[in-house]
Formats: sequence, structure tokens, C-alpha cells
Amino acid sequence: MKIRSVLIANRGEIAVRINRACRTLGLRTVQVHSAADRDSLAVRLADRAIEIGPAPAAKSYLRIDAIIEAARASGADAVHPGYGFLAENGDFADAVAAAGLIFIGPDGDAIRLLGDKVAARQIAAEAGVPTVPGSTARLADVDAGLALAHRIGYPVMIKAAAGGGGRGIRVVHSAEEFARQFPQAAAEAAASFGDGGLYVEKMIESARHVEVQILGDGQRYVHCFERECSLQRRRQKVWEEAPAFDLPAEVRAQMCTAAVKLAARVDYQGAGTVEFLYDRATTSFYFIEVNTRIQVEHPVTEMITGLDLVAEMIRIAGGERLSIEQDDVVIHGHAIECRINAENPARNFLPGPGTIKSLKVPHAPDVRFDSMLFEGYTVPPFYDSLLGKLIVHGADRAACLTRLQSVLNELVIEGVPTTIALHAALAADASVAAGNIDTRFLEGWLPSQFP
Repeated sequence: MKIRSVLIANRGEIAVRINRACRTLGLRTVQVHSAADRDSLAVRLADRAIEIGPAPAAKSYLRIDAIIEAARASGADAVHPGYGFLAENGDFADAVAAAGLIFIGPDGDAIRLLGDKVAARQIAAEAGVPTVPGSTARLADVDAGLALAHRIGYPVMIKAAAGGGGRGIRVVHSAEEFARQFPQAAAEAAASFGDGGLYVEKMIESARHVEVQILGDGQRYVHCFERECSLQRRRQKVWEEAPAFDLPAEVRAQMCTAAVKLAARVDYQGAGTVEFLYDRATTSFYFIEVNTRIQVEHPVTEMITGLDLVAEMIRIAGGERLSIEQDDVVIHGHAIECRINAENPARNFLPGPGTIKSLKVPHAPDVRFDSMLFEGYTVPPFYDSLLGKLIVHGADRAACLTRLQSVLNELVIEGVPTTIALHAALAADASVAAGNIDTRFLEGWLPSQFP
């Protein structure tokens, strides 16, 4: 493999995760960090750490020039972007390559192509992948949007063409609401993504969010089956499972095949995720978008397949061919991931940074806790509130839910508010156990549990 040293251009639990994958491959690690993260676990674990700016991400983790300079100064061969920050920035991937370094992920052209949600919809349609009724191009103006919304029928979603992670989406139910929301959505998209382009999709009500993990080396492509991501709050995932529950075998096969066809269409290299909406009433599924990076929820796929997705994407970037064939990827049991955030569910999820006074993590072969925590660590207030991810594996979904309830009782994080109680309530809920959920379930369920 051409890579001997990896610069990790991220922070928190994903930086720790990348570091550990590099260790399994015998690679040296370089951790860039802001002033706020000097004492982080990622910095402690790395072979070398380089400070690249003050706490605000715009002055540190989003500074392409500072990251490239750190890579050059440290002698790193490659850069892993993790998720968030610059992970889906095509210009960053280009800058890394222009500096003579290896970007661990698809190239800048692929990131831009698939990162533009309208262009990705067009590629999906060309590959024969079902898409949600809606735009075939960016909307020229509000009148074009109104005409399309009238044709496909309300409710519709106004979405940012450059959006992602559930952000930049507005659901509207009438022409009057559409006209009012359109300019606000454009302004929000421009502020959040540097691109005010919008498109429209039909709102699929009572839908589930199912995504397929893909791997590609530019010549050969495989799927690693699917994940259920329907438990969401404000379109941000809270709890993920693999495989998706109650998914007919023929739908699973069609969805996974569609994801592989899409990867092949763009000569995809690295790890990625193709996201779909699934309508259980009709067993129909529709393409939403592609995420050209490792996902927060990748551990549930690793737990049911035995693969190391982060190590695999490093090997691919290092010039190796995929180490697996499709027949090598087999589902073993069921896995659930709970995102543990420094938030208080009883206070409308108010974030609560602070110092970790006590940390007790359950240890068992079927349990994994991906985190950047240690006792005495001060959680900074400048970034996402994710503290870690508790992942549990079981022989089947019922066994996994039972195991999860026990493990959540064992997990102790003192010093900051957490969402542990939220997950404990979900794990014990009859509707969750029965699989009677969709993407709107959590928003309706929360007031009765955390008024």
C-alpha cells in the first residue's frame, strides 16, 4: 500500500475511530486540532499532533490551507476527512491531490457531482434507480417551483441542492406556504452551504429512511447491506439499526442492487452511502441522495458483517483493490446504535458542555462504545454535541433490544447531561419493538416521554 502516514482532518469520536483503524494497518497518524481540542483523546492517541487554529471551526477544521500545510510539515502521505467539516468538499479533495497527497475518499469531481442533490437524482434516474417525484434540475425561481409543486401535489419538500445531513429541508403544504418559504430556504441554503440552489421533491408520508453502505475501488463495487435510520429528530438521526427490520427480501435485493449500479455509474472509490425512502405500505423505495464519506452510523454495518469499513477505505485510497467479493458480505444477527449526545431531552435537548466527572463503559463481546471521552475531559461548547455511540449486537432484533436495555443501564456518564434516558425509553417502547415507526415517529413520541 502506498500510504504509510495518515493525517486525520477531523475531531471527536470519528478522529479516534480513524486512528484505531490506522493502527490495525500499521500506519502512523497525525492529528490536526483546534486550540479547544489540545487535550482531546484523538490528540493523545496520535503519533503527532498539530494545532491549526483557534476553537471556531471556520478558523481551524474548515481551513484547507492550514490542513494542507500540516500534512506537508508532518510528512503525511494521505488525509482522511472523517465526516462533517470538509469531508464532502470537492475543493478540499482537489487541494489534497494538488499537494501531492492522497485523499481518502472519492475524488473532487465525484464529490461535487454526487453532492449536488439534483445532479445525483439525474444520475440515479439514468442508472434506473427509482427517484422521488420532483425536480429534474435546479429551480430557476419561485414560479418554477410553484408550477412543479402543483403538478406533483402537496405536501412537498423544498430542499437545498448542496444540502446534506438532513439540513436545508422545508416541508410545505400549500402554494401560499411555498411562496413564503422559498426565499427563506434559498437564503438558508446560501448561508449554510455557500450555495442557494433549491429543488423540490414530493413528500412521501409515513416513509422510513433506509440507506445502503457501498464500497468501490473504481473497478469493482459491493454493497454491505442496509441500515434503518428512521428514528430522527429535526431530520437528524438519533438511533440506527442494521439490517433494516421487516424489509422484504426482494426489496432488500432491489435496493442494494440499485446502490451498486449507482456506484458503478460514477466509478466510485471508497466508502459511501446511498440513501432511500421506503414506503412500507406499497413496498416502494425512492432514491434520496449519496453521502460520499464514512457515515456516523457505520459501526452497525461493521457489527453485522465483520468488516472494518474505515480500514477498507484506507486500503482502497492506497491503491489496493477491494479485498472482498459480494458473496463475502453476509449478515450476522442484528445491531443497534444509539447516539449519545451532551443534551438534555427534558429541556428541549439543550446542549450541556462540561467536564466528565465519571465514566463507566460496559465491556462485552457484543458491545462497542465509540467515543472520545475520558474522566476529566472537558467537552467544549464549540462543536456538535455527540459524545459517543453505543452499539449493541444480538442474534436477532428482539435479542438486540433486550441486550440494549441492559447495556444502557450500565453506561454512566456524569458531569454533562446526556441522551441515555432517551435511548432507554426508546429501547423499552412497544412501538419501537414492533417496528411501528417512520421518520415522523420520534417527533410525535417525544412530548409524551419528555414533556
